Amino acid sequence: MATFLLTFHGGSMPESPEEGAKVMQAWTEWFGELGDKLVDGGNPISNVKTIAPDGSVTDGATAAPSGYSIIKADSLDEAVALAKGCPVLHGGASLVVGETFPVM
Repeated sequence: MATFLLTFHGGSMPESPEEGAKVMQAWTEWFGELGDKLVDGGNPISNVKTIAPDGSVTDGATAAPSGYSIIKADSLDEAVALAKGCPVLHGGASLVVGETFPVM
């Protein structure tokens, strides 16, 4: 079984506490559906800096992710199928699925 990084891009935050509760419930349900295929539920991402090869640092980043999760699946196609249930898609974000591989 391989590990896949799901990176979220864009999307919006809930506008009310009630909407926030619905979003959190959707995440809880999706995590439950994933079961042991969930490696790391992840978190939103904010306040990014970019480090260039020369060591210079700038605020922000081009196409910075807005969040992430990590899952396990038998194939990229299975990971994509699992990712289609991710609640971030209902908030207007896009989602990139990438297979990771151990090198150390």
